[in-house]
Amino acid sequence: MSTIKWALDPTHSELQFKVKHLMISTVTGQFNQFNATVDTEDNDFSKAKIDFTAEVDSISTNNAQRDAHLKNTDFFDAPNHPQIIFKSEKLEKVLEDEYRLTGTLAMRGTSKPVVLDVEFGGITVDPWGNTRAGFTVTGKINRQDFGVSFSAITDTGSILLGDEVKIIASVQFVKQAVAESVLAV
Repeated sequence: MSTIKWALDPTHSELQFKVKHLMISTVTGQFNQFNATVDTEDNDFSKAKIDFTAEVDSISTNNAQRDAHLKNTDFFDAPNHPQIIFKSEKLEKVLEDEYRLTGTLAMRGTSKPVVLDVEFGGITVDPWGNTRAGFTVTGKINRQDFGVSFSAITDTGSILLGDEVKIIASVQFVKQAVAESVLAV
């Protein structure tokens, strides 16, 4: 059996989040700097080991004032908690191209188990001979569970920000190295 390492292709990947604003519309943001690695046995992703980090300082919502607020202690506290980290524990095949990813998400000094849905887009070889694999990852977390508890009520009694945060990642990985397993005789 061969262990294959897959590296994230950041130019063909994106990590977004969505949260309700005033409970009537949704604001979308993204992290511009993130990395992930995947280790598989051969090209079988059903037992993949996945490590992921996002740089909090790279958050962008297309509004510099809001981005600065998200980086401070009301939200992510970027100076004290510069990264969001995910480590997989299990990847279960649900259907032919659908998986359930279980792991631990660490954000703002709090680690909690999370379950994400993964859609496998397939494997292909690009025009330069590189083998690539694509995935869409979706899920929901409660920001309060991770200490992101900023809350405000407007003068009219409206809730400023929802607790549920939707996560959407479209990621592409490039096959890096193959290490043959050595069996002891």
